[in-house]
Order: sequence, then C-alpha cells, then structure tokens
Amino acid sequence: MTDQKSVTRTDVARYAGVSSAVVSYVAPATRQRVLDAVALLGYRPNATARALSRGKVDMIGMIVPDIRNPYFSELVYAVDLAAHARGRSLLVINSDVRRTAAPNHLKGLVSQQFDGLVLADTLSPAEKALIVRLNIPIVLINQFRGAEEFMSIGVDYFDGARKATEHLINRGHKKIAFIGGTNPALDPREHGWMEALTEAGLPLGRRYRAEFSSAGGDKAAMELAREPDRPTAVFIASDQLAIAASAAFHAAGLRIPEDIAVVSFDGTTESKYNWPPLTTMVQPVQAMADEAINRLIAGTPEPTFVEYPMKIVLRASSGD
Repeated sequence: MTDQKSVTRTDVARYAGVSSAVVSYVAPATRQRVLDAVALLGYRPNATARALSRGKVDMIGMIVPDIRNPYFSELVYAVDLAAHARGRSLLVINSDVRRTAAPNHLKGLVSQQFDGLVLADTLSPAEKALIVRLNIPIVLINQFRGAEEFMSIGVDYFDGARKATEHLINRGHKKIAFIGGTNPALDPREHGWMEALTEAGLPLGRRYRAEFSSAGGDKAAMELAREPDRPTAVFIASDQLAIAASAAFHAAGLRIPEDIAVVSFDGTTESKYNWPPLTTMVQPVQAMADEAINRLIAGTPEPTFVEYPMKIVLRASSGD
C-alpha cells in the first residue's frame, strides 16, 4: 500500500482511473471507484491547501493565559459559539505553559493559516512586532485599555470594581480589604476599590497580593483570616480567587457574610454555585465574543477600543 503520508489527490485519481479534478468533485458514474481508492490509499485532503485555493480559511486561533480559570473557560466557550455560528472553527492554546522570551506560541499559530487570532492575554514587544510584521488579523479581548496597533475589547474594570466596593460600603462595611493580582500598576480593579473607599471617606483596607489561581486565592484568604484586626468585607478581583478564598474562610472558621462579606469580579457560572453564592460583577462574555469574531470576519480590524459596561448580581456572599 502507498505510504499514507505521501498520498496525494493525483495518486487517488491514478488508482481510480479518473482525472485529479474528479477527486474533488465526484461524478455519480465514478463515485464508487474514487471512494474505494480513497479508502485503500488512506487519502486525506490538505485542508490548508484547499482553503488557500479558494481564498478562504475557516479556522480562528485563540490564546488564553490558563483555560483552567473559569472565566477563560467561559470566554473560550463563548468565542467558539460565535465562531461556529459564522461557519468557523476555533483552535485554542494556553500561553502560560508556552510563553518564553521568544513568541513561539504565536509562531505556531501563524503556521496554521488562520482567518485571524483572538488573544485574551497581554502581548510582549516581541509578540507585537511579530504580528505587525506578518500582518495577522487580530482582536485583543479581556483588555484593560486599548492598544495602538490592534482592535481591543474589554470591560470598564475600574468602574466595575468601584461599584462592587460601593455595594459593600452601602451594606455598612468600613473595613474593606482587597485580594488581587501582584501588579497593581496594571490593574484598574485595585484602583476602583481605592477610589470608592476614598470617596466615602474611609481608610484604605489591607491589600493581599495573589497570583490569579486557586492556590493564590487560598493563600491570600488564609493570610486575611489570621489578621488580629480582621476586615469585615473583601472585594476580590476574580471569581477564581473568590471561590478559593471562600473555601479558605470556611476552613478558618469564618462565616460568610456574617464574619466576612465577599464581592467578586467576572460573573462566571461557578459563582452562582459557590457556597454561599457570590455577589459578583458580571462581564458580558458572549457579547464580547460576538464582537471579536464579527470584527475578524469583516476584515483587518481597526485599532479601536470597545469597552462594555458591567452589572452587579446580588447574592448571599454580601448579605443580599
């Protein structure tokens, strides 16, 4: 039998006794001969070559930092729904295990011949240079702010965090802590928390730095629980952190919301099934996903920033 890796459309045509064009468009009279040849030789059409021949590629690439994070899982699902509804497929990779000093994960995606990329991560200077040089259609999603070179989509992180903190203030809390990422200079959620407290004339509460992971949320919450002058409420910068923090508070013997009220950020499905269910700021994930795919399919997206508002969902973790 012919080596499967080397089988071409011409091989199939020769074996079936037809022209190579017939392999792509099988006439009724020769259909069975061609199908028999395909089965025997193990022929597989080259999807990339086929797509290029008709000037159209049906695949979109997506890069996320860590798909284990519930927010990114839901974002990927939403982008996949949007792509499928428009006749496209989606290939997803995690950048946290692939990122090095060189943009190797982007190089791998470029070789796949995509319609474009949806990137839910930050870009290094080397990655930006690569995308600009190769003229890859790209939309950035999950962004704090716009980028000069690319179309970007995000929510108003500052306003969402401010409203989350204001809700705790309106519930009567005066000592409100913050659990969030390790780089406050880049995160408007921490700035929104600070703004709400300052406007209310309240002192800034303790800040607990954490990697955006379940382990990070657990560690930060255990540190908070050991405080002798413990805060009565906490705004947490993601549902992933907040779910882990809730488990840590329970393990430390703290009741939510009686001993520590919690408001989080993202609005993932898991937040509803936490115990107690989380009050959270909700990101309109499907609307952002639809926007990203529409912009890619329409052509090279203009370097604009589309910012979506957020809404708060009230649940038991804040005493609602």
